[in-house]
Amino acid sequence: MEKIQTEIVVLGGGPGGCAAAFYAADKGKKVILVEQEKRLGGVCLNRGCIPSKALLYATHLIEEARASVLRGIEFGQPKIDMAKLRAWKESILEKLGQGISMMAKRRAVEVMAGRGTFVDSQTLRVETGEGAKLIQYEKAIIAAGSKAALPQVFNLGDPQVMTSTEALNLEEIPQDLLVIGGGYIGMELGTVYATLGSRVVLVEALESILSGADADLVRPVKDYAEKHFKEVRVSAKVLKMEMNGKKVRVEIEIAGEKKEESYDRVLVSVGRVPDCENLGLEHTKVTRDKRGYILVNGRQETTDAGIYAIGDAVGGVMLAHKAAKEARVAVEVITGESGTFEGVVIPAVVFTDPEIAWCGLTEADAKIKGIDIQVTKFPWAASGRAVTMDRTEGMTKLIIEPKTERVLGVGIVGHGAGELIGEAVLAIEMGATVKNLARTVHPHPTLSETIMECAELFYGYATHAYVRRRGGNK
Repeated sequence: MEKIQTEIVVLGGGPGGCAAAFYAADKGKKVILVEQEKRLGGVCLNRGCIPSKALLYATHLIEEARASVLRGIEFGQPKIDMAKLRAWKESILEKLGQGISMMAKRRAVEVMAGRGTFVDSQTLRVETGEGAKLIQYEKAIIAAGSKAALPQVFNLGDPQVMTSTEALNLEEIPQDLLVIGGGYIGMELGTVYATLGSRVVLVEALESILSGADADLVRPVKDYAEKHFKEVRVSAKVLKMEMNGKKVRVEIEIAGEKKEESYDRVLVSVGRVPDCENLGLEHTKVTRDKRGYILVNGRQETTDAGIYAIGDAVGGVMLAHKAAKEARVAVEVITGESGTFEGVVIPAVVFTDPEIAWCGLTEADAKIKGIDIQVTKFPWAASGRAVTMDRTEGMTKLIIEPKTERVLGVGIVGHGAGELIGEAVLAIEMGATVKNLARTVHPHPTLSETIMECAELFYGYATHAYVRRRGGNK
């Protein structure tokens, strides 16, 4: 069996794994990146972030065309070729995958295709197409990612019951689609298929969709879903499912009442779980919690001195950019720098219609923690740019510390909210005050102005909105 020596081995070629491997190589380390799939990029590129956003963009064009009737511009009924749509989506994934592979080659990162399992704390066995290989390393970074959760009650072993993976590669548009779970995956894919023509019923066990997001931000998204989905049911549970010919028969409990319905397809989107099984972690000193996540400290160190872990495998918010940041922390610690993930501001974006984005402290969290805050909201109905786009349902919201006037959190709901949140992340990271945002000149007419005007509203002198002015000359 071939034995290979390296300084760092990275297990997993997703956003976190690639970021770790490339950053380590940039710092002069010899790196081997182990990935069992043919294409680098992990779940995010192949079965998550990128394909879902491609489909959201494509279907958004359909909705825009329909809305243009009110502007005096009318298009014919859209003709949807699912084969071409899938091919277009796949071309995007392939292009990005090739780009990542090219970056690996330019950095002299050796990419080893195969399934990696730990033999011990300093050895990784990789089953490749050319046979097994042993990698002896100084340090290892686990970036194994996550997979869609599929509870046993929903696992019928039939393709009519899907997770997000299958939903992103569907060959036909289901007439009746049940979406189980009102989190960001269920809402995003529900939006895609509702726009394509499916009658979508969404079932969420909790009292609201997008649990954890600010209620003010969720409200316009729920309004959109209630108009475009057949039905949005909260505080509802799917008790059981079974196949009935080509249909999926479902028993649902709503407000204590049970009812049976049939659907062409069911999308199960009830969260994700760490993909850490069968990695041979039992042969190391790495430990996991009850849910299967790898335990790490703020330096991404596991309980095994030579092994680090990042991304979805360690839990927390399952976001690609969070994994990439943790990757840099891990590499900095390995190379003797003072890296830490503690105190890092991680933005979240939900690509529904309208989009939701937030960072820092939320109003709900402040109430739970007993933190004194001042909240300022700027309605997009007062934004000239939003009005010209017929997207006045949006809102920008600031969470402010009253005594210091420091910005603690920002929430945005509206068209392109994900593109706007970066400024808010920088403001919080830099310890900016609301006055800093108010005095920063923003171009007109843009949606980014809503951040400035929301800050001005705190002092009572926003040009396009009015509130009673606070005392003193600010």
